[in-house]
Amino acid sequence: MPAFVCTTCGCQYPNTDAPPAFCLICRDDRQYVNPAGQSWTTLPAMRKTYFNAFRRLEPGLMGIGTFPAFAIGQRALMLRTPVGNILWDCVSFLDDTTITIIKALGGLAGIACSHPHFLATVVEWSHAFESVPVYLHAMDRKFVTRLDPVVTFWEGDRMELTEGINLVRCGGHFPGSTVLHWSQGAEGQGVLLTGDTLQVRPDKGLTFMHSYPNLIPLDPATVQRIADALAEWPFETIYGGWWERVIPSGAKQVMANSVEQYIAAVTGSAESF
Repeated sequence: MPAFVCTTCGCQYPNTDAPPAFCLICRDDRQYVNPAGQSWTTLPAMRKTYFNAFRRLEPGLMGIGTFPAFAIGQRALMLRTPVGNILWDCVSFLDDTTITIIKALGGLAGIACSHPHFLATVVEWSHAFESVPVYLHAMDRKFVTRLDPVVTFWEGDRMELTEGINLVRCGGHFPGSTVLHWSQGAEGQGVLLTGDTLQVRPDKGLTFMHSYPNLIPLDPATVQRIADALAEWPFETIYGGWWERVIPSGAKQVMANSVEQYIAAVTGSAESF
């Protein structure tokens, strides 16, 4: 039985003879059902067309992205640590070449995801690497399309994965939306891996949305909570969820400026900018 993958959001479902009646992720107002209709694929079908590419972003951090772009088009990040590699977020495509390369780089010790949109085929990835744990905030449990014992639902506002690497729940885009703080990144100045909890804009500022494709903004109090959740964490660089969505330096001040700008815009006082 195949494990069907939604072609619009890229999330995988349990093995079934027939595709699901609908996609749980796409029916939510944060996403959308393809106007041409719900469609599905499988990993064996994808292996005829797609491949993954790797890029070194800085010492200890690699990007993994699928070409041609599939579904939402995000890329994953792999943190290389002395106690094992950690995959941040996930892409849908997985093949033997990808598995071979990652194993040659030390395999995976765990996978952490910012929110359900980027779970993709994460259970498949876990199983390919000795069923390593997949960490997702418990507040987003109802949006998981493929439940499995490898999925570990954590609670609270922070969780230490290993020394210097912490998950921080910010909320916003999803109730459990999470970022990863890597204290050794950016030559010890600190790095945030954000998915789209904090979305890097084309102008290298930040924005914050309930739904990006449907252009539904967050309220000011929620955006301020995101800023407050990150106030104590030092960081110089932000890596968003796509190759080009990176703030290479001064990211802490960029976040402060962006929060101020966003709140002014949605409260009607944007003329001050």
